[in-house]
Amino acid sequence: MKYQVGDTILILHSNEEGEVVEIINEKMVTVEVEGVQFPVYTDQIDFPYFKRFTEKKIVFPQKQKVYVDNLKKEAVTKTSKVSSGMWLSFLPVFDKDIFDDDVVEKIKIHLINQTAGTYYFSYDIKFKGSPNFELSNTVLPFNEFYLHDIPFEEMNDSPKFEFDFSLMPADKKKVSHFETPFKIKAKQLFQRIEEMKLKNEPTFSFLLFEEYPDKIEEIIPEYHNAQGRLYDVSRIKEKLAPPRSVVDLHIEKLMDNWQSLSNFEILTIQLREFEKYYHLAVVHQQPNLIIIHGVGTGKLRNEIHEILKTKKEVRTFANQYHNDFGFGSTEIFFQY
Repeated sequence: MKYQVGDTILILHSNEEGEVVEIINEKMVTVEVEGVQFPVYTDQIDFPYFKRFTEKKIVFPQKQKVYVDNLKKEAVTKTSKVSSGMWLSFLPVFDKDIFDDDVVEKIKIHLINQTAGTYYFSYDIKFKGSPNFELSNTVLPFNEFYLHDIPFEEMNDSPKFEFDFSLMPADKKKVSHFETPFKIKAKQLFQRIEEMKLKNEPTFSFLLFEEYPDKIEEIIPEYHNAQGRLYDVSRIKEKLAPPRSVVDLHIEKLMDNWQSLSNFEILTIQLREFEKYYHLAVVHQQPNLIIIHGVGTGKLRNEIHEILKTKKEVRTFANQYHNDFGFGSTEIFFQY
């Protein structure tokens, strides 16, 4: 192996110097640059000594005396990191098979926090509905957290990644916690790996959330005070978006120009719309809500049912024949 842990290296495309902190395999290492660790291919780095040797020395002209009163104030350059959300990152680790071909041996899973917030998170992964791995910890702003390795053959068993995030410290304007599940099919995984290899990139990622959601103002039930006066909560309801008793999640009902979207992107948009009107139904204390998901392959229906199983406000839900929607809808019954 050309590089060892602790070697000083040069990132070729950015001309930045860093240090090797982990050997992933013969083609890939993890480096640290200014406190940030990330994987790179070995052909994208080099030792910095040749660069240092060949750099021309800059000869500065003789400085003239400048009195304190005549000194110019230096311009202050402010740099800020761009927030892009919370990401789930996959790093395939390759090995050679008996035919000397590159094959994926395992996948390293990282949680990447590209926001200015600190989050406490609970994480678990399930294969075919059975729990496999659980972890709770904290991820810092603009930092990444290594979760675990998954043998590549296990990625065929319909893995489901479940996260529950809480903002630290808590913000009264934000929700107390935010659940966001993610699933990936084997076909989709293979496609992303091939795209990653074509682009010569070491990882690929999926967005879990772009912004931590705001808290929806809860409706306070009407009650009498000690003098028997009734508190008026109508003004609170006026600030909320109107609820719906029926929500149609067919993609053509949600947006125009959807034809170029992938199945994954369509599913993500549909689930976000479902979560939006689910929370509005809870805030408005609706007794029930009908979600139209269609029949199709059953992917959207199954995802919604998995989410509903985790909601404490749900008394029961049913996917039964409806006179208007056939078997393409699920009715949710709430308890408060």
